[in-house]
Amino acid sequence: MNNSVVDNIVDHVADELPHELSDRRSELDKKLSTHKELARPWERAWYLPTKGKWPIFLHLVIIHVLALIGLIMFPIPGWKLFAAWLVVNGLGGLGTTVVYHRALSHRTVKMNKIIEHLLIFFTMFNGSGAPGSWVAFHRRHHIKSDTPEDISSPTHGGFWWAHLRWLYQGLSAPIEIYCPDLDKGMYKFWRHAEMPVIILSYVCGLPWGLKAFFWMGAIRLCYSLHGQCLVNSLTHLGKYPDGDSSMNVWWLGPFQIMAWGENWHRNHHSQAGSARLGLKWYQIDIGWYFIFMCEKLGLAWDVKRPRKIVHSIAA
Repeated sequence: MNNSVVDNIVDHVADELPHELSDRRSELDKKLSTHKELARPWERAWYLPTKGKWPIFLHLVIIHVLALIGLIMFPIPGWKLFAAWLVVNGLGGLGTTVVYHRALSHRTVKMNKIIEHLLIFFTMFNGSGAPGSWVAFHRRHHIKSDTPEDISSPTHGGFWWAHLRWLYQGLSAPIEIYCPDLDKGMYKFWRHAEMPVIILSYVCGLPWGLKAFFWMGAIRLCYSLHGQCLVNSLTHLGKYPDGDSSMNVWWLGPFQIMAWGENWHRNHHSQAGSARLGLKWYQIDIGWYFIFMCEKLGLAWDVKRPRKIVHSIAA
């Protein structure tokens, strides 16, 4: 990853990073590169979570088991239930791509705080975790892209490592090192609210019966999980002369619902400082359309455009 891209990601917090935290980041990098279990965690048996990651592993097992049971019992949700499923899933996807990714991770747009925190709620409701942990992982991903320290990359651990296993077997990215700007205020509140929100997400459909329980709970959480994880795994299976594994996957977009645009991942890696991911007119980018609309309404500002519309590399 070239220095200009890294600077785009972290320069807004550089002044806030005390010297001792810079030292801790260096120590962490050294530990990741030398400690065998941390340097090559993909060599662990797939069913053995890293210390402290058992809750994540159990969550993944539970939602998949419940989703399977739900699909066997109620394979067709009905139009009303499917519409509710689509809206909630879509709002979570919109929050992931607009707030977590573009606004907080890369600071390519500033959003109205009411809209921002409303979308954070739905993003957490979709199982994506609190903003601080998500952003810390993502900033580390760009800084250490495709190296062993890039813990969610398939370059070393393969597709399934990048798709799911890193979630419960990889080392966490410390929030105080990678995003101290999100370790305060309402962002810190969301960290404490994560467990109540995910429990509510499991059972939100229960008042409307078992079908709604399964579809609005585990089935929705599984769909959201895999839709997001495919960005880590599938869109990083490219091989290009510049050493960057990211690639555009055109057919993935429709499955991402309101996060349609994250599939243009080669574009994103080439223009990490841009709020727009679909660089060509035919590259649908719902997150960008939402940001553009909010900007016109005065609900978004400091929107960063691409440096120039470059030739995107297709999948």
